Amino acid sequence: MFIFGFLKNRIQYHHCMKKYLLFLICTVLIFSCSHKKPVAGNAEEVMDIHEFIDLFHSIKPPYEFSDTIFMHRRGDSLLRYKSITQFVPDSIFSAHFGKTVKPRIYPLGKVLVKRNESYLFIKAISPTKKIAYVLCFDKTNKFVAAMPLINISADADPSVNWIASIDNKYTILTTRQHKTADGELMYRKLAYVFNSAGAFTLILTESNEIRSKNTQIYNPIDTLAHKHKFSADYAQDKRNFISVRDGKNPSYAIIFVHFEKDNGECKGELKGQAKFVSATTARYSSNGDPCLVEFSFSPAGVRMKELEGCGNHRDIKCFFDGFYERKKEIARKKEIKQKPAKKKTK
Repeated sequence: MFIFGFLKNRIQYHHCMKKYLLFLICTVLIFSCSHKKPVAGNAEEVMDIHEFIDLFHSIKPPYEFSDTIFMHRRGDSLLRYKSITQFVPDSIFSAHFGKTVKPRIYPLGKVLVKRNESYLFIKAISPTKKIAYVLCFDKTNKFVAAMPLINISADADPSVNWIASIDNKYTILTTRQHKTADGELMYRKLAYVFNSAGAFTLILTESNEIRSKNTQIYNPIDTLAHKHKFSADYAQDKRNFISVRDGKNPSYAIIFVHFEKDNGECKGELKGQAKFVSATTARYSSNGDPCLVEFSFSPAGVRMKELEGCGNHRDIKCFFDGFYERKKEIARKKEIKQKPAKKKTK
């Protein structure tokens, strides 16, 4: 009986020890999981701005990248759309991708200015567009501004290359370049700084692209089809006008804008494709161009408004804005065929 009792006590002891060890292991696992640091691949768990910024690796200026970043995605960490829009307005992306498209977003790096703003670089990709952005947060880590640096659509000209960079003084540069038929490298460089008002300001435009010296205003889309209800000519005077012609389908329009303000001291010109985002509103955008212009149509005319920096299309002290009255189309006079004269009878 003594031996039987001894064995029974040993069995109960081992059984209790197993239950205790199992409880201890479960407690450790639960504790460790609840304190797991989020990583970029699981970024939808991020709820704090500090954790979000920690998902970006630090880069030291000068830092430069080109449009080849869109060719390499293997191993890139993915930022969940739901996570990034906790801290950045989704209008930043819908302005370029549309309201129904949620692009795949990848972190490129961050530049932290001591006791001041932070710059976060990302790339956003959809089946039809690839855009690199810079996002700016103030010293309290509050989002204040964003700007596209490289913007490439599916039908982009493959001969055009783009480069973006940030230098030691936190000046952000974008460069578009291409070679001519005779091998000459042409470029257009834009330089921006983040100002105290909380916005990116264009401070320099540099280009070796040849501009026409002809003072006569030439409308390059004048002879194109204009069957759409908003396809027409809109003007303030002979040197300030907007020309709208039919696009590839009813959702698009081809536009040409020319304006001269302050007695010709401030000029602007814009040509490209605008997409209708509503029944009466179209927006101009172009590959890699930060410029975004909205056109609001009515029976009386069109109101133009610059939404994002178009400094590469105008002088620095003026903007794409104002109301332009719709011009009445001059009907072509029908040619009247003269009837042959009747022969006189003798």
